[in-house]
Amino acid sequence: MPHDPHPPEATAPIALVWFRDDLRLDDQPALRAAIDGGYVPLPVYVHAPDEEGSWAPGAASNAWRHRSLAALDRQLRERGSRLRVFAGPSLSILQALVAFSGAQAVFWTRRYAPAIEQRDTMIKRTLRRQGLRAESFNGALLFEPWDLATQQGDPYRVFTPFWKAAVQAWRTPRPWDAPVRIAAPDDGHAIPDGLPLEALRLAPARPWDAGFWQRFTPGGQGARAALDAFLDEAIEGYATARDVPARRATSRLSPHLHFGEISVQRVVDRLRARSDAPPGDVAHYLRELGWREFAHHLLHHFPHTPDSNLNPRFQDFDWAPADEARLDAWRHGRTGVPIVDAGMRELYATGWMHNRVRMIVASYLCKHLRMHWRHGARWFWDTLVDADLANNTQGWQWTAGTGADAAPYFRMFNPVTQARSFDPDGRYIARWLPELAGIPLPLRFAPWTDPRTLAALAPDYPRQPLVDLAAGREAALAAYRACASS
Repeated sequence: MPHDPHPPEATAPIALVWFRDDLRLDDQPALRAAIDGGYVPLPVYVHAPDEEGSWAPGAASNAWRHRSLAALDRQLRERGSRLRVFAGPSLSILQALVAFSGAQAVFWTRRYAPAIEQRDTMIKRTLRRQGLRAESFNGALLFEPWDLATQQGDPYRVFTPFWKAAVQAWRTPRPWDAPVRIAAPDDGHAIPDGLPLEALRLAPARPWDAGFWQRFTPGGQGARAALDAFLDEAIEGYATARDVPARRATSRLSPHLHFGEISVQRVVDRLRARSDAPPGDVAHYLRELGWREFAHHLLHHFPHTPDSNLNPRFQDFDWAPADEARLDAWRHGRTGVPIVDAGMRELYATGWMHNRVRMIVASYLCKHLRMHWRHGARWFWDTLVDADLANNTQGWQWTAGTGADAAPYFRMFNPVTQARSFDPDGRYIARWLPELAGIPLPLRFAPWTDPRTLAALAPDYPRQPLVDLAAGREAALAAYRACASS
């Protein structure tokens, strides 16, 4: 949608535009509200990880955020503005900036993590009591978590009826392009400059994240490029190829969507505009976006789920005691099960993991090792660049069988069968486990079945899996039966 080519003059009233996980200038409802309301936008970012409750961002997320904030500041400076960065209590800093700038309004886009929802409600109420215009907007989802309900008025717990209701209610707004110029407050306002971005210490001192940036480019420009690549190279055949981890057949938009570098509305608009894209593949990808919506729906209505089972039947489930040696082997790709180890090493090297493999490694941890899903959720939270509380929670509880619309606990991924089905030529395994690249293909899926060849050709790889797959499966089923009968 064309925007007003005549932005407000710097003498107009000021509105703080509080950036959070919406690090873009197009389809940015808080920025648009400021400009359309005749305000001069004052873009600010407040670093307050202690306000995130027990789910403060992890190391990989912080590394991405550092680069994304730098990209946003460059975009703002190109348009005559800039991003002011602060650290400390969000409300106090916003109030101080209002006092310094004389701002009359504060605008932001909503976030849906439980601790943040509570904090933002308090901030909005406080600012309004002080006579300010304080408004929040949907900038992250196609549907607000409270927009859809069952006929009884309850939240959905099953995806298919949720998605059916969502499709029927769908009203996607037209995209809004970034302004060509953004007015900045005049020199008459003694507004603090803020901190240099480096002062937040988001980027690692030791560059363990170097491999991330060979695959991803944080920021709006990188998000647009990722979407272009997906539409040009991978949307055709997506419905089936998306399950093959050795191929670049997924969008890889998840971190860009999480940090709000591109809006989900723009992704949908671009997808629907591709008349040459196979309708079945488009529908399948839209359904994947629907799972993202469903995850936020669940998190809003069941805010305890990042730490507790949604299904109360599993409160007394007999999880195995936490075994640090086994957990460490799982985290670092030393379980002895190649597809699991390949996924965990991909995660460690790139900050990302193919979705099919995420389900395999999660099933192995929760079912074959019978470790509580919280151990895996915490590791993913610290190591994924797309770590999103709603998606992370829903994904782990789905695989563990403890959440909404979950795979039944007794339905387990056999990692050997999964590898043979989705990595039939062993390319994915060989890429992330180069020590196995030289062994015969049939052994690449279950190398422990030929100990002599494994010892000769891959002496550094574990000789046996952490647990016999059949024995692990039977122990998990026994625990499930005991739980179901209690």
